[in-house]
Amino acid sequence: MTAPDVHEDVLRDRPPVSERRLHPITPFRRAWAFVAVLIGWAVHDPDQAQRQLTRLTTTTLLIGLAVILPAAALYGFLTWWFTHFAVTESELRIRTGLLFRRTAHIRLERIQAIDVTQPLLARVAGVAKLRLDVIGTDKKDELAFLGAGEARALRAELLARAAGFAPETAHEVGEAPSRQMLRVPPGVLAVSLLLTGATWGWLIVAAVALPSLWAATHSLWTVLAAAVPMLGAVGAGSVGRFVTEYDWTLSESPDGLRIDHGLLDRAHETVPPGRVQTVRLVEPLLWRRRRWVRVELDVAGSSNSLLLPVAPRELAESVVARVLPGVDVPPREALVRPPRRARWCVPVWWRGYGFTVTDAVFAARHGLLRRSLSLVPHAKVQSVRLVQGPWQRARGVADVVVDTGADKSVTARLRDTAEAAALLRSQAERSRTGRRDALPDRWMT
Repeated sequence: MTAPDVHEDVLRDRPPVSERRLHPITPFRRAWAFVAVLIGWAVHDPDQAQRQLTRLTTTTLLIGLAVILPAAALYGFLTWWFTHFAVTESELRIRTGLLFRRTAHIRLERIQAIDVTQPLLARVAGVAKLRLDVIGTDKKDELAFLGAGEARALRAELLARAAGFAPETAHEVGEAPSRQMLRVPPGVLAVSLLLTGATWGWLIVAAVALPSLWAATHSLWTVLAAAVPMLGAVGAGSVGRFVTEYDWTLSESPDGLRIDHGLLDRAHETVPPGRVQTVRLVEPLLWRRRRWVRVELDVAGSSNSLLLPVAPRELAESVVARVLPGVDVPPREALVRPPRRARWCVPVWWRGYGFTVTDAVFAARHGLLRRSLSLVPHAKVQSVRLVQGPWQRARGVADVVVDTGADKSVTARLRDTAEAAALLRSQAERSRTGRRDALPDRWMT
């Protein structure tokens, strides 16, 4: 048998790829894109839009609606009809496009996180969207919408395939079991947001600026024009965060830490194991009496950046130990401040800097009013640099910067020059040793 014959036999033995469509409700969502163009034009040039609307008669308006609504519905239907997806032995294939065809080939081994999200109307309709974090891409690919049950089943199958399960058994694996670790009570979340400096800062600015504007202009419209963005900032910083972070639940499973949250739009996210590059414990000034912290993450190739919106410090440290196995958060007294001569480089704020290095992590702190402690495992350090400006050189201090795989960096500020040089050499060696001894990043164990 010749080589081409063997190749043809192999192709014949492969099971056919079954393509699937999205949920039938999807055309209604996509039909709005057509209407959104008209709304965008009206917002961009409201005067012209108003003039055009005043010229329309009732008959003309009804004819226009009779044309626009069916056209929008047809557009939504066609984009849904020409969108397919399929799961093959090695990839997820998404085919889209009405006039210009686009086919995305997503290698299963490069998938590092799959989130299930349900906007408010999607929850009412019983559908959900899948958002995929893929190594090497900035924008998430998504499948919107699928039935809620189908979305979770597809997510479980894709994770099983990515973990190395055989295609014929991957769909039988199901979603990995999870164990709830903690849940943030809504009352605690609300109090934490009220004690955030940004909220009070904008309220103080509004309380000072708006009366001053009124006294200077006596124009209600001027005051309203200034008040709306200020109140919008307060809403985004407090009400918006409360709605997004409501009912924050953290669970542990073999495929990573699972996060469920949202009052109106529910999100089901996963922090993939081994992909966390940096963990930050953020401690605003007004939280310190309650010993609350916020835990943030830098994850390679992922936009997920929040692990805990608020939690007691002891509980947050136990969660960090689950994210970074073998890592203990250094106590406050272990963080060494820069030498006193550093005050000539950064007056007052130099007291907020601190640094230590342990067998497991490079740890650097900054901030006086809003403390932030960054922990970088040695195995995640991609490069290390010594940075020293002319004024720092004159004072005998330097910065040591470590770069991570999430395209972020953490800096030990204003260290003694000799200490910084020694740290540069030792950290490079720790990073090499850490990468050599690190376990491979896998989805499931």
